[in-house]
Amino acid sequence: MQPLKTYIVEDSPVIRENLIATLEELLPVKVVGSAEDESEALQWLARAEHSADLLIVDIFLKRGSGLGVLRAARAMQAHFGRKDGAVIALTKNLPVASGIGGGSADAAATLRGLAQLWDIETYPSELQGIAETLGSDVPVCVESRSAWMEGRGEQISRAFRVPAASMVLVNPGVAVPTGKVFAALATRSGIGAVERQLPDNDPWSLAEYLRSTTNDLEAPALAIAPVIGEVLAMLRAQAGVYLARMSGSGATCFAIFEDEVAAERAAKAIEAAHSDWWVQPARIVV
Repeated sequence: MQPLKTYIVEDSPVIRENLIATLEELLPVKVVGSAEDESEALQWLARAEHSADLLIVDIFLKRGSGLGVLRAARAMQAHFGRKDGAVIALTKNLPVASGIGGGSADAAATLRGLAQLWDIETYPSELQGIAETLGSDVPVCVESRSAWMEGRGEQISRAFRVPAASMVLVNPGVAVPTGKVFAALATRSGIGAVERQLPDNDPWSLAEYLRSTTNDLEAPALAIAPVIGEVLAMLRAQAGVYLARMSGSGATCFAIFEDEVAAERAAKAIEAAHSDWWVQPARIVV
């Protein structure tokens, strides 16, 4: 559980923009349609959390890192007709291909950062339009706040009254390709099955609400990576846990706890038992 660190790229003396790329945790995921890949229509709630990658945007230099980040930067140049350069240093604190939208959040932070760096007057809706060309769940990360998403991720509406809660995220170090999960999907519960009326502002009510939902992608992800079951069992065995589920298409799982103390204690216990797992306490951004 290392703290976020700031790096100055190539000894450049000026850091123009430090952007925290807030991850999105995807739950629930409802799937409708007959396609066998990630182009299916979905319904899910993306919850912004304080557990993130650090993106540093610096002027003058041209080198960057991270494929999604580079694609986002080039999309910004093309959309606004800019020839400006920038160096973008990405410090990855989140596991890749893990079902928490880390790469999408990085791409969205790149859009926001370059808009500020290049003094571009724009609106979130315009950046979300660019984001749609980069990935299904990039648009919701542009504003980094809790939202309902439908379709392929392009239909976004604000999710109000999302209760604050302390959580623990765990990834067993296994990358689960989204395409394979969708290809193995057998059961689709369908759009419209999730009640959008969120509960009162407390963790227990949030957990109770989530128990009425399902993640359609959990079963196929478990078949691909059975270790996800071990992660869920470990989370559910911790004191003070209210709910444990898989996030998005996996393999990251999360648990909601009664308070921050319980979450921190659980994170330390899991990390001690599985030093090769990525374990991170987090909290929902309200």
